Amino acid sequence: MIRALFAATLCLFAAPSVAEPLPRLAIIIDDLGYQRDAGRRALALPGPVSFAVLPQTPRGPELARAAYEHGKDVLLHLPLQAIAPDGTFQPATLTLDMSRGMFGDAFAAAFESVPFAIGVSSHQGSLLTRHPGHMSWLMEELAARGSLIFVDSYTTTKSVAVRMAREAGISATRRDVFLDHDPSHAAIAYQFARLKRLAASRGTAVGIGHPYPTTLTFLERELPTLQADGFELVPISRLLESNARMARAAAGGTATR
Repeated sequence: MIRALFAATLCLFAAPSVAEPLPRLAIIIDDLGYQRDAGRRALALPGPVSFAVLPQTPRGPELARAAYEHGKDVLLHLPLQAIAPDGTFQPATLTLDMSRGMFGDAFAAAFESVPFAIGVSSHQGSLLTRHPGHMSWLMEELAARGSLIFVDSYTTTKSVAVRMAREAGISATRRDVFLDHDPSHAAIAYQFARLKRLAASRGTAVGIGHPYPTTLTFLERELPTLQADGFELVPISRLLESNARMARAAAGGTATR
């Protein structure tokens, strides 16, 4: 009897169990700035989706401002030189033949054209992101503007962008999944399931999509079900904070995920 009472007393004072955090997903919609209707529809997606706005575009400032007013993360979607350009001209593209001064001026003009940007994501860049010198220049520009973040769209496995960002003290990550490289419904569904599997196995994952009608229709239906499926949708800035805490914990710090 005494033993049972003692056990019951211990239960009363036992520390409450702490639920494991849900796997976190960040979804970024790229290439905003040209189409108002598609951009507005993207901004209306449920939950804390993040948005990457191309510089010096006719609708870019308007859409960036609207995203900010809705409490969404805004990124400058910075064009970087590709190995095989798609033939479309994109203002403010940073290229390999630029001097350091030209590079800085072009970055400043691009950054100033997207209000409320909390960081930068790369647009294309299969050539420039593999060059440590130019990526160091880019990180110098980010560092000079405070605590900006960087997301590598990761269009080449030879990219050194995230490594150079972290060496410069910039909070950075790379894309895990392109949701709509093939914009068919079946392909998007497959990539979305893959994104969830990665998040479940690693704790976090980053997906990038575009304001295509099929992508937006899919996300309008699927995003509201994420929490019931055991996932948390977070802004890209919060996912990077989470990754930083996990890295500190893995290194022997006291922070937890």
